[in-house]
Amino acid sequence: MRENAGDILDTARPGRLHWNLFPARLVTMALENGEARLSAEGALVAETGAITGRSADDKYFVDRGELTSGIDWSKANKRLPPADFNALRHTALRHIEGRSLFVQDLWAGADPAARLNVRVVTEQAWHSLFARNMFRRPSGDDLHAFVPDWTVLQLPGLQADPDQHGTRSGTAIVIDLASRVVLIVGTAYAGEIKKSIFTVLNHLLPAKGILPMHCAANVGASGDVAIFFGLSGTGKTTLSADPKRQLVGDDEHGWGPNGVFNLEGGCYAKAIRLDAIAEPEIWRASTRFGTILENVVLDPVTAAADFDDATLTENTRSSYPLEFIANAHPTGMVGHPRNIVMLTADAFGVLPPISRLTPEQAVYHFLSGYTARVAGTERGVDTPQATFSACFGAPFMPRHATVYADLLHKRLAAGHATCWLVNTGWTGGAAGTGQRMPLAATRALLDAALDGRLAAGRFTRDPAFGLAIPTSCPGVDDRLLAPRAAWADPAAYDAAAQEVADLFDANYARFADRLEATGSRAAA
Repeated sequence: MRENAGDILDTARPGRLHWNLFPARLVTMALENGEARLSAEGALVAETGAITGRSADDKYFVDRGELTSGIDWSKANKRLPPADFNALRHTALRHIEGRSLFVQDLWAGADPAARLNVRVVTEQAWHSLFARNMFRRPSGDDLHAFVPDWTVLQLPGLQADPDQHGTRSGTAIVIDLASRVVLIVGTAYAGEIKKSIFTVLNHLLPAKGILPMHCAANVGASGDVAIFFGLSGTGKTTLSADPKRQLVGDDEHGWGPNGVFNLEGGCYAKAIRLDAIAEPEIWRASTRFGTILENVVLDPVTAAADFDDATLTENTRSSYPLEFIANAHPTGMVGHPRNIVMLTADAFGVLPPISRLTPEQAVYHFLSGYTARVAGTERGVDTPQATFSACFGAPFMPRHATVYADLLHKRLAAGHATCWLVNTGWTGGAAGTGQRMPLAATRALLDAALDGRLAAGRFTRDPAFGLAIPTSCPGVDDRLLAPRAAWADPAAYDAAAQEVADLFDANYARFADRLEATGSRAAA
């Protein structure tokens, strides 16, 4: 065993350090320590307690003056004074004295030119397996010579003290650009490990001319790359897992001078109501040894995973290495995208199932990051509610959203990508009145878009949003393509469409004066 962990552990006195354990050993230790259970299918099943999702209000950057001058200080990027961070760090080091810890040395980024060496230190074996699943795994000489660029110290057993540490609550995710440390306390939700490093990359990569993207990506047999932006519930993971195309990744990518590359080594798919027929690749990956099922309920008799049970949370998750997907791309590095798909689940039912965007419209919709919450899914939500998350990932973007939008515009200007807006939400009326967009129709439209057939056809202009709508698509009823025609009352559609269009414009007004590129909802 190595003598010490380097970096933040140099000044600590932990107990035994378990270095770079393989999955079988980590699963065994998680079971022996009572951290998790084994499902009948072989997956490791862990519960995170009261916190079953990201603690967005508890994320901080240590305020380091000039070093953090590029941070867009906001609710998503709170300041933490250095003195408070030092106090929390000191408390964390005292917490780990004499404790056994698990250490994984990993890569974030498939492209060596943009890669970070990340050391993840955890209290529990299952979190160490999560880190191993989600990042890329060096081996051989690379592992022997590993020196961390960043260290994540994840301590769910430690609660922050707001009076001593300047935090909002006992939970804190703190990023320090000076020491290159991420400190996570007071939450066992595993997603904080990967999202904190994604946030770090979102800060670092723009300076290299690389656009970090909260998106999925896949590639066809001819090398045609497609990227899929979309907020939770819009189908990003489902639609990118296409058996006809190789999966580059399902969540986080960079787009640089050489093309698109995955920032991860695994997938973190939503598991609620996972269906073996609708999502066979994700189902197979989620029902095998080495996968972690987070907050998934097991049948009390058979121990089979019940993916329909939301007793613990709607945000159940499946974490598995990318190679568990049979058609995963071997290197995670591909060329420039030929198609860019922006997904939305429009609960108002006014957006077309697919429309072609100009580069200016693409910038507009990228900054909008629109979807809509459905009535009844959250307390107090009685009608559809518009949700805008800039760049389809505002909680993870430390810089101002227009930095990423300008990078997208430059990439679009340099390439030949066709941009599409795809509505996986409702048609013929709002949620509760209309119908959910048929998945088979969405897949048929995407197939035609990605293979070039749709772009070669005829389009008509949608008057409400200025979108170019195809007049026909093989395998799709023409009446589905024009949203106004799908409504029984055209006047009611006009009113609803205008309401949503006004919401778009009001949201976009926040960015217009800081944007180098000119974005527009209706730009031709």
